[in-house]
Amino acid sequence: MATHTGFSPVHNRDIDALPLRERKKIQTGIKIWRTAIGLFAAKGFDQVSVAEIAAAAEISKMTVFNYFPTKEDLVMAPMEQHLGEPARVVRERAPGASAVTALREHYLAALAAFDPATGLNDDQVVLDVVRLVHHTPALAMRATAGFGREAQAQLTAELLAQDPAHDEFVARVAGAQLLATRLTLTTENQVRMLAGECAADALPEALDRARRAFDLVERGLGDYCADTP
Repeated sequence: MATHTGFSPVHNRDIDALPLRERKKIQTGIKIWRTAIGLFAAKGFDQVSVAEIAAAAEISKMTVFNYFPTKEDLVMAPMEQHLGEPARVVRERAPGASAVTALREHYLAALAAFDPATGLNDDQVVLDVVRLVHHTPALAMRATAGFGREAQAQLTAELLAQDPAHDEFVARVAGAQLLATRLTLTTENQVRMLAGECAADALPEALDRARRAFDLVERGLGDYCADTP
């Protein structure tokens, strides 16, 4: 199961440009999130209470809930900012570009940038989050629901809106194939990172596999697995 961990608390480079009040709000959210992830990684998700997180972050329990309405949100909410990303990429693609081309180029660029959402990132905090989601049933179920159903629904809706033939069946099939390709690649990258590989060392093969995967979607399976004389 892929866990999209490309979220602003990990690599927000634009905080300093924001107004003071908004900057402080974001910084507080990052502090809460990092405190929670640190405690979850050390003790396990189910063994840490929101009250314990609040105490460690030196804020009130109510403040934690103001930023993250549920305990699961402390892990999942930042990731879920990316649920609509595939649909956005299709919507904002260059004139004349196909949906496959747009999603391929976006994914390749994200890989090259070591975007956590691709799974190719060996930052310890990112690895802690990935490990948490993979090993915590409640978080794994939420990730599956979000990135399996919601992301696909959004992508399918965008493909349908962009299809001159407005073929709902084709939009569903295409959405499922494209999203499954991204998730398969991301899962493989996460597994490699959790096994201790270096992201920079794994990049060339990750780029090659991403190109092959999207090329396969673009061409279709053709006679894959057909019996031959």
